[in-house]
Amino acid sequence: MTGDDAEELAVEQALALVGGRNQTRGRADDQARDRADDQARHRADDRTGDRMGDQTGNQAGDQMPHNQNPGAPADPHPAPCTTPSPSPALPWDRARAVAARAGRGGPLAVVRLPLDRALGHVLAEPLAALTDLPSFDTSAMDGWAVAGPGPWTYEEGVSLLAGVGGSPAARLPDGTAVRIATGARTPADTTAVIRSEHAHVDEARGLLSTRRPVVTGQDIRPRGQECRSGDELVPAGTVVTPAVLGLAAAAGYDALPAVPRPRVDVLVLGDELLAAGLPHDGLIRDALGPMLGPWLRALGAEVSGPRRLGDDAEALREALTSSDADLIVTTGGTASGPVDHVHPVLAALGAELLVDGVTVRPGHPMLLARFAPDGPHLVGLPGNPLAAVSGLLTLAEPLLAGLAGRPAQDAYRALVHADVPGHPHDTRLVPVVHRAGRAGGRDHVAPLRYNGPAMLRGIAAADGLAVVPAGGVRSGTEVEILDLPWAPATPWTEGCFT
Repeated sequence: MTGDDAEELAVEQALALVGGRNQTRGRADDQARDRADDQARHRADDRTGDRMGDQTGNQAGDQMPHNQNPGAPADPHPAPCTTPSPSPALPWDRARAVAARAGRGGPLAVVRLPLDRALGHVLAEPLAALTDLPSFDTSAMDGWAVAGPGPWTYEEGVSLLAGVGGSPAARLPDGTAVRIATGARTPADTTAVIRSEHAHVDEARGLLSTRRPVVTGQDIRPRGQECRSGDELVPAGTVVTPAVLGLAAAAGYDALPAVPRPRVDVLVLGDELLAAGLPHDGLIRDALGPMLGPWLRALGAEVSGPRRLGDDAEALREALTSSDADLIVTTGGTASGPVDHVHPVLAALGAELLVDGVTVRPGHPMLLARFAPDGPHLVGLPGNPLAAVSGLLTLAEPLLAGLAGRPAQDAYRALVHADVPGHPHDTRLVPVVHRAGRAGGRDHVAPLRYNGPAMLRGIAAADGLAVVPAGGVRSGTEVEILDLPWAPATPWTEGCFT
């Protein structure tokens, strides 16, 4: 079987898990294991530069007891699994597709949220107008409502104000005028509204004239100009922004049908991590705990405070079984070292591994698991900070988009200035910053320095990640770009980071 066939078989197995098909693999699985051994050998040559949390692409996708019920009691100290060969890692784009499909795997829940609580949620249904907008003819300006040709007589001290004047039965006879405020209902038979600055009032004669020609309908907002009752204003899947809230209120809504935000628990693993103070005595600061919550919220999730568990298999098992979140995100422990407990605990709990390693650098030991056909998911991130960001954007972002009913991020390509080296076999994700073209040149992205798996200095200056194929790209070519959640709001450039 060719290399392409091997890749397709691996993808089919992962997609079968996404669809809830937990089947016996048989001879095809044996063939996949043989091919995985070859892939594992070439990945092993590239491990030494990464931290323990990002050291290996050899995750044990076949280590799960497939006949165990999800959530069943487990050995409190699960031993490392002894399955002889791992599942092959998925290509980066296939892994993202599996995560996106997993997020869309079930029907979306719908809740009705008051307008003051709906911001940032996703509309579960199209938003249809409950009334015409505007619901009656209104004045677009402060001025005078007039009927027929001028000059017009008017009654001193009489005016129409928004909300208090101009009943539907009120009529304006030809040759007359009445003061009117912006937003007030125009009387029946109104020809036009004359702006205050264009009007001339002869108080002695009680006459109004205009300094400009009058066009029928000028400065009147006719009923239904913006929409008619029943018109679709925005489609399902739209993120509720402040402007959507205003439109919904104008169209008659007090509450909106929305998809609940996915609930996420963050578990930080590692005995070497400090929650405060300077690194010392082989201990390092936890960079992921402070970073992941805000990042996940930017992706539309409700996130609990991070829990620090250390390297403790029993604490991890208890945290997983007691969580009621839609998604659990772990950091570190996804490799196969002596204190990497994520795989054994997932296997003991009967979790399905949908993605077990991705051919991407940094971050290849990332994984995606599911605890039941319709149960919560787990995204296992490597422990190195930039490797964890890679896993976040590869697996968590498309998964959360599906769970929240959000549209997937649109893929696009941008010109890159500067050669970007690639990995011999795997995709690379490289922090970049967008820059405007000069003197008629095209807009482009510039790769940033400090892009090692343990570094955050580059991603802190970035507004996107370039998806660099194996072998790298040359300056002047186009690469796929993943936008970061704050990309439109980044006003500064990369400075010393290029």
